[in-house]
Amino acid sequence: MSLALINEIISNPVYHDYLAILKGARNGFVYGVKVRFPHALVMSILFGRGDWKTRLQGIFRATKQHALNLAKFVSLYKTALLVQKKLNGGKEREIDTFVAGLLGGYFVFGERNAVNEQIVLYVVSRVVASFIPRASSPYKTAADSPLAAAVVKPQPPDSRYFTLFAALSWGAVMYLFRHRGETIQPGMFNSMTYLYRDSEIWNDLRTLFWHNK
Repeated sequence: MSLALINEIISNPVYHDYLAILKGARNGFVYGVKVRFPHALVMSILFGRGDWKTRLQGIFRATKQHALNLAKFVSLYKTALLVQKKLNGGKEREIDTFVAGLLGGYFVFGERNAVNEQIVLYVVSRVVASFIPRASSPYKTAADSPLAAAVVKPQPPDSRYFTLFAALSWGAVMYLFRHRGETIQPGMFNSMTYLYRDSEIWNDLRTLFWHNK
């Protein structure tokens, strides 16, 4: 197959929706690697146990799982949208995105493990935060930002309500950490332990300024 024929197929609108599924899987995988690898690396340095071989294996597993799950979710989401659109005579309904997201969330992120739990908590925090009343003007963005050309421009939370939301969020999480620590997600629990408990313990100048313990 010649390169010209391949380019012709790729640019043909008939195949656009199908190729978008492949491109979505690719982008999901790349984004997952970019997000998870530095996070897993830093967490391993700060809180990891065992030798470096064991830590590197953990970094690889977490990065692989995050990347593959995002690739699976995006491809499944786009596939579900396409199937619903075809079943509805080529028209996309408003509920289709919810149904597609529901299926993707169930089949890809429904298994409880450390990586999935972190991703789901990240998503749910954004869902909850979306109910904060919005400000009257959109975010300020650079001219080359994807938001600059977007038809729908995200608006920041109203500063008054955001202040209240932030205060309640931090008050709640600090209460949970002190009195119901078993309910805190492990990654966040480790970070909070490092910040709020380990900072109260030292034996000498070395453990005060240089080494945690």
